[in-house]
Amino acid sequence: MLKEFKEFAVKGNVIDMAVGIIIGAAFGTIVKSIVADVIMPPIGLLLGNVDFANLHIVLKEGAAAGPYATLADAAAAGAVTINYGTFINTIVSFIIVAFCVFLLVKQINALKRKEEPAPAPEPTTKECPYCFSVIPIKATKCGNCTSDLS
Repeated sequence: MLKEFKEFAVKGNVIDMAVGIIIGAAFGTIVKSIVADVIMPPIGLLLGNVDFANLHIVLKEGAAAGPYATLADAAAAGAVTINYGTFINTIVSFIIVAFCVFLLVKQINALKRKEEPAPAPEPTTKECPYCFSVIPIKATKCGNCTSDLS
């Protein structure tokens, strides 16, 4: 059983998958930073200095009474919140990652289409089994040796 696991783990597909997962996690971190640090601040500025990371609804106040200026303040006070700003950031991150994956898959499919050989054309001739001359594929009698081909 250990030998089978070793064969499975060393196969190229498993290693490729592991590399893909690691690169994907790193890419996700980059996208999260782009959304939180680059995309959402200008959008928040356009909407009147809104910080999406701190948008929340307080369901139950914590030990210290609200209002809470930031999500960290609410969490420190022990308040129960719905963090819809974080959810918006996550949706934007997902859209960016999904679009990048779409572009990647589209390019891979385009490359695969280019690599596939064109199907061979249907033959229009055949060889006579008696005289080995080339005759039309629909022929029932060889034109050279007059042999019956049916």
